[in-house]
Amino acid sequence: GPFFTLAKAAGLDATLAGPGPYTVFVADDAAFDKLPAGTVETWMKPEARPEVTRTLSYQILPGTVLVEDIGKAIDAGGGKAQLATMGGGTLTATREGDKIVLTDGAGGKATIVKGDETLANGVIHRVDAVLLPTAAT
Repeated sequence: GPFFTLAKAAGLDATLAGPGPYTVFVADDAAFDKLPAGTVETWMKPEARPEVTRTLSYQILPGTVLVEDIGKAIDAGGGKAQLATMGGGTLTATREGDKIVLTDGAGGKATIVKGDETLANGVIHRVDAVLLPTAAT
């Protein structure tokens, strides 16, 4: 899917192949289709690499963070948990019914649709939207 293609383009695939562990929120192909037209194409260009790196590192948490861990953090935080990303930004996790929803820096929301896919160096949670950091200043 686009996520891993972009990770390779940004050179983040090497990071993700590292020892980790990492927790990665991987948006499905349909989520990338929801981005403004031409976004992915623009991101594939070499000059977009800093932005792509910033955006993709925003989908990554250091360490292994399972869905249950996020749920416990939400409960401990009184219904809200701040997740610090590898990119330096923060995601806000909340519950909506039995789903865990992540709110990004741009105010967008992504729901974890399939969690806890375990890899050798971490875990993947499939989400239904691309998480975007706040606009670069």
